Amino acid sequence: MPQVLALTRTLVGKKVVMAVSGGVLLLFLVAHMLGNLKVFQGAAHFNAYAEGLRTVGAPFFGRAQLLWLVRLVLLPALALHIWAAAAVTAASWRARPIAYRRLELVETTYAARTLRWGGVIIFLYLVYHLLDLTFGTVNPGYEPGNAYRNLVVSFQRAPVAALYIVANVVVGLHVYHGLWSAFQTLGLNRRRTDRWRRGVAGAAAGALTVGYLVVPVAVLAGWVR
Repeated sequence: MPQVLALTRTLVGKKVVMAVSGGVLLLFLVAHMLGNLKVFQGAAHFNAYAEGLRTVGAPFFGRAQLLWLVRLVLLPALALHIWAAAAVTAASWRARPIAYRRLELVETTYAARTLRWGGVIIFLYLVYHLLDLTFGTVNPGYEPGNAYRNLVVSFQRAPVAALYIVANVVVGLHVYHGLWSAFQTLGLNRRRTDRWRRGVAGAAAGALTVGYLVVPVAVLAGWVR
């Protein structure tokens, strides 16, 4: 345990923490996306899925107990990811306190250049998402227990749908660069595998982005109502 704590004090250790916690969050994003796609099966199936999240594990677990166990994994993972990202960013700024007069964009991508601001945008989006579809605070048509209606009513408002679309594009960019960086952090950084790593990161981020975007687009287009 002391060795692990000592590792987290190093820049490499912080990057490992960011990579591992990011992997946990990525698994959640994939599972959440697959659940969202059940909206195309209709209200009954989607509401049954939403209710099933609260009853899964019965009778060994009480209502929503297993769901809270998952949250107790996700919340520390999110906190560690934010902490590690902030620490790595601070170290980067300390290493280069004076801004580059002219930055050559050679070994970088748009996703990499927007990673930090993208993280802030994703965090704010997460807060809004919880207030919208979990607690219903900012959703005027919110109806407890009717997840299908709550989702449709929310995405029928064009500004809200646009917000979700933009935010999920940012999530896709974040996943792309984060996954590619995680490969590098975990030692898969040989030049001959660089194209493979970028390909996997791009495919995963692209599939995730499309999977999330198709729902608000379908509601706006009237395919889901």
